[in-house]
Amino acid sequence: MEINAVLQNLPVNLSGSEKLFLQKAYDYAAEHHEGQTRRSGEAYISHCVAVAQILVDLKLPTAAIAAGLLHDVVEDTPVTVEDLTEEFSQEVATMVNGVTKITQQVRGNDPGTGELVATGVLKERMQAETIRKTILAMHDDVRIMLIKLADRLHNMRTLQYMRPDKQVRIARETMEIFAPVANRLGIWQIKWELEDLSFRYLENDTYKNIAKQLNERRSEREATINQIITEIEDLLAENEITAKVYGRPKHIYSIWKKMERKSIGFDQLFDVRGMRVIVQHRDQSPAETKAEWDRRERIAKNDCYVAIGIVHNRWPPIRQEWDDYIGTPKDNFYRSLHTAVIADDGKTLEVQVRTEEMHQEAEYGIAAHWRYKEGGVKHERSYEKRIEWLRSTMAWRDDISDGQDFIQALKSDVFPNRVYTFSPKGQIIDLPTGSTAVDFAYHIHTSVGERCRGAKVNGKLVSLNHKLKSGDQVEILTAKRGGPSRDWLNPDLEYVASARARSKIRAFFKKQDRDLNLETGRNMLDRELKRFNLPQIALDEIAKICGFTKVDEFFIAIGAGELHPQSVLNKVVRYVRAQDETAADQLPPVEAMPRFPASPTGEVRVMGAGGMMTSIARCCSPVPGDDIIGYTTQLKGVTVHRSDCPNVLHTRKSERLIEVSWTRGNNSKHYHVPIKIVAYDRRGLLRDISTLLTNLQVNMTQLDMPDISKSDFVEMGMTLEVERLDQLHRAMSKISQLKNVIEVRRTAT
Repeated sequence: MEINAVLQNLPVNLSGSEKLFLQKAYDYAAEHHEGQTRRSGEAYISHCVAVAQILVDLKLPTAAIAAGLLHDVVEDTPVTVEDLTEEFSQEVATMVNGVTKITQQVRGNDPGTGELVATGVLKERMQAETIRKTILAMHDDVRIMLIKLADRLHNMRTLQYMRPDKQVRIARETMEIFAPVANRLGIWQIKWELEDLSFRYLENDTYKNIAKQLNERRSEREATINQIITEIEDLLAENEITAKVYGRPKHIYSIWKKMERKSIGFDQLFDVRGMRVIVQHRDQSPAETKAEWDRRERIAKNDCYVAIGIVHNRWPPIRQEWDDYIGTPKDNFYRSLHTAVIADDGKTLEVQVRTEEMHQEAEYGIAAHWRYKEGGVKHERSYEKRIEWLRSTMAWRDDISDGQDFIQALKSDVFPNRVYTFSPKGQIIDLPTGSTAVDFAYHIHTSVGERCRGAKVNGKLVSLNHKLKSGDQVEILTAKRGGPSRDWLNPDLEYVASARARSKIRAFFKKQDRDLNLETGRNMLDRELKRFNLPQIALDEIAKICGFTKVDEFFIAIGAGELHPQSVLNKVVRYVRAQDETAADQLPPVEAMPRFPASPTGEVRVMGAGGMMTSIARCCSPVPGDDIIGYTTQLKGVTVHRSDCPNVLHTRKSERLIEVSWTRGNNSKHYHVPIKIVAYDRRGLLRDISTLLTNLQVNMTQLDMPDISKSDFVEMGMTLEVERLDQLHRAMSKISQLKNVIEVRRTAT
């Protein structure tokens, strides 16, 4: 792709100086990327031009398109941000800097401490820090994220040239981070494509199967849709409504999600056809004022409801499939009317109705701001509302300095669906899914959260970790004084779901007396290590594992809530498993099994060859959740390494590398962990423990219940069957919260 193709697609009202500015940016990028190629063999500048083309399609301003052309020069060439400022402008340099990766990994040093750390750990940390950097920069200039999305979109379009393990890693990151970001910004055009491309690499067989079935019936489906389009257009014309009507494109990932959600097969879903009706302004004039334009938009909005009525009058509607997102927009400002009707052939027909403005916002989201400007109609107020909303959903962003914690907060607070609750006065409180009464209290005010001691939901008393649902009316019961409980920071007890509340609680404990935090942190860690009966490790060694040079500062971080004992425990377990092969067989791994890609039986699957002998490489000790690759040997079958293992990266026998993946499901390795429960006996205690374990999907394989007829005090032993450490941690934490339970600890085998 040449720059001329980009220049030809620029708006006609762009000045000659702006076009020269873009030509200069292209020449500068081409000069500094000269000699660099992509994995496909193409000149690297082709990627820069492709990114710029996506930004042109979004109709972004000239400076953003120039930054798209230059987005990799600081990262991949000797050019500096200062050079770009001098050569172009501060505006362009800031945008390029916002999307530039953090690259300290080339030196192999932790950017925070300067200490040498493991390559894989550092690489993962740098990726998280880079995403954090870009997200934070987005709050100053949202165009930075639009450039990043364009960059990721073109990389996903050309992902076939990457190594299989990298394809899966990049696709998973795209599905978990960048597609949700596009959704939050309302850019569905990019969201759908990112999801489909990611799904292609994460569930390739399923993707191909759905694509094949869609293609097989394409001609039959298109013929029916064209007939319905003509009929709807005629009906609208009879009622003097001007509109564009066309078939709504099908997205493979959304089809799969619907199949999963409804637990149905493709054949049951296939005949759901989609139509879109875009209502036009009546008697639209290009020279109209903002007030006149708004008046016509109101008329067009009313026409949307008339159009839906016409559709319902022609075909019987399915009542539960009616959604009014014009009267009640989605949290990312999406507006449209959705309905589903039964067509003449007895099959379902989905119909969406919206105005041209709503359609532009649905397809381009926050980027529609610049499209409106180009048409002479400025929607500054709408744009500012979007920015304000985006900032409010991430009010905690400056309180989290660690990149990996930041990513987790993004996933919990920004990306999931929302719940809409009400205060006693009727105020709508927008919270992340899974939020509790504590989250609600902190959303009202920090002091309300700190003094929260109880809650009523719809007039009934509930526990503080009660999960809220949309429509709930919540009343917080407070004490006159006091502070939060440290238990609220324990993720296993599920008191807090939002990063906003979590950061406020940590801030409270951070302000406490230094000596108090030091002593509290020491006691919390000591209790946690004893509970899990881990091998004796010096405290200064544990502190070092967690990135602290001074033990006291380590304890203070725990006491202040900045570092949770469970995360310390996870790091200690990783360390022990890596150092001691015997311990690795006894301690469950920390990481959860990845969802994608799906695998058949066995702990490690070798792509393209079933039943092969596999072994875990001791040099890098991969655990479930790590990106892995296999190395074929003459005596041990396939040795499984982490993808970033130096022994793999530096091998000269690349023909021996083979794609492997972790399995999932009932054939995962199980660990039998004995625990002891100390409690005052009561009626129903064992039943409550058994019910709790069943709800957590943890199997109890052995129970040792002593004779307690002469005492009210009981010590019972049981063996739990778990796959990962977090299952064990959650089970023990939940049991410890049961009535009359004094202590729960792991015991020796």
